[in-house]
Amino acid sequence: MLLQTRGRLSARALAGELEVSIRTVYRDIEQLGAAGVPVRVERGAAGGFELLEGWRTRLTGLTPAEAQALFLAGLPGPASELGLGKAMASAQLKLLAALPAGWQADARRVGSRFHLDPVPWYRSAAAPVDHLPAVADAVWTERRLEIRYRSWRRVARREIEPLGLVLKAGEWYLVAAAGSEPRTYRLSSLLSLRALDEHFTRPEGFDLAGFWTASTRRFEAEIRRGTALVRVSPLGLEGLRSSGAALASAVDAAAAGPDARGWRRIAIPIESIDHAAPELLRLGAQLEVLEPRALRQRLAQTARRLAAMYRSPV
Repeated sequence: MLLQTRGRLSARALAGELEVSIRTVYRDIEQLGAAGVPVRVERGAAGGFELLEGWRTRLTGLTPAEAQALFLAGLPGPASELGLGKAMASAQLKLLAALPAGWQADARRVGSRFHLDPVPWYRSAAAPVDHLPAVADAVWTERRLEIRYRSWRRVARREIEPLGLVLKAGEWYLVAAAGSEPRTYRLSSLLSLRALDEHFTRPEGFDLAGFWTASTRRFEAEIRRGTALVRVSPLGLEGLRSSGAALASAVDAAAAGPDARGWRRIAIPIESIDHAAPELLRLGAQLEVLEPRALRQRLAQTARRLAAMYRSPV
């Protein structure tokens, strides 16, 4: 399968991909040849193993677990948004037909027993993204785009090279090159786009999943540059844990033990006073801000206003 999908590969590359020794690779190549698979060997620095041109294998070797995983991975919502709903249904039907009879029932049961819902809570459906099919086509065909989008500062116009799409918590994001480094754009912020006649060459070795993981971690670390010292109850601790990975990590890393009432002092990362005040206020009397003084005063002012509001007759 590796030789069919990637072409010529060296013994070292195959060993690394399959996590076996180079000796095992040579032994397996011999066994493939004995089984009738036409594997050619090219000598030299750029050499390696490759299949005879034109030879293809049919879909074989799927285990029951692999077949179930493929059916589970076929999210109907995102596929439909990309304009691939019918193609996804057709592909699953063909895969089902190719499976041994004994596995077909297991594969069908996956959809009835597991459901993946990427939409966040309190949203009945993912927000419609008007430009998603056009962006997906540009990603696939490596065509440059001219976009007009709304950032948090202003409306801007830019020419980009679309590298990939990411669906996170019901929101679509576009990773695109605009200059020397790739950037991320929320698709719902696109006001307009125009496909250009120019194509681009995708950077060799660009890893979309790796870029996304690194950029989101960097974003979360950079956006929470301040620190607040809080005193929190056991119930408040669970509230902090559910407020995001950064706060959950701060809770888990806290060294101070609980006092006689079970309350603990924890230093947590915050973005700003304006952002942290409503975020912490939702924990009510389960959390007390000790520092910084400005954040403590903001919460106290809000609490006084709330108390005055509810003391007044309706």
